Amino acid sequence: QVQLVESGGGSVQAGGSLRLSCRTSEFTYSRYCMAWFRQAPGKEREAVVGIYIADGSTYYDDSVDGRWTISRDNTKNTLYLQMDMLKPEDTAMYYCAADAPLCRNRGVYGSTWHLPQEYNTWGQGTQVTVSS
Repeated sequence: QVQLVESGGGSVQAGGSLRLSCRTSEFTYSRYCMAWFRQAPGKEREAVVGIYIADGSTYYDDSVDGRWTISRDNTKNTLYLQMDMLKPEDTAMYYCAADAPLCRNRGVYGSTWHLPQEYNTWGQGTQVTVSS
């Protein structure tokens, strides 16, 4: 069974940076679609960035585009989210998600990456708090 383990959350002042990590237990990681979602108190879970691991295609929400960067280390089965220029409105619980063991809807992933139902595996979340 695929497991996702996030780490790297914390508290930072506005303008600061954090790097989140998401480690997966499965060697078939390279065929996943993966994404980072966030959920603030009282709000719906929203996608911030998605990636098709096999070819590195990435998709960013407008709210983070230009500030954050998703990357992966295939040798470590780990996904990263480098978050720069953090804002108070970025405060949320951040979740790593995967469609595993195979990205089922690769052909339309560019249009569907932001939908929670695209993913069948979720991590436990890591808290990010940005103070002004």
